[in-house]
Amino acid sequence: MLLQYIAIAILIFLSTALAGLVIVLGELFGPRVKTNVKSMPYESGMTPIGPGTRRMPVRFYLIAMLFILFDIEIIFLLPWAVVFRKLGVFGLVEMLIFILILLVGYLYAWKKGALEWE
Repeated sequence: MLLQYIAIAILIFLSTALAGLVIVLGELFGPRVKTNVKSMPYESGMTPIGPGTRRMPVRFYLIAMLFILFDIEIIFLLPWAVVFRKLGVFGLVEMLIFILILLVGYLYAWKKGALEWE
């Protein structure tokens, strides 16, 4: 039974080992000289105007969170579509309820003005 998962375990081990090796090699052989020019933010080769960090409006984060939320919820449609015929009417009703809940959340965010970009 566990023999079926050996390929996944090998993949996880090799990717973790490779990531660790790259980090260690970068620390060992990478340059460590810090200068004022390297610390400056890069803006198309021009001297930056103003501070490198500035406050982002809360609306940006709200729209980003809503995008991630609805994007991840839509991913659940793919496995359902694969086994749609096996689930029958029960699966259809469950997915309609799921989509209805998403639609209510989307309409609520829209009504509150969370999707307005100014």
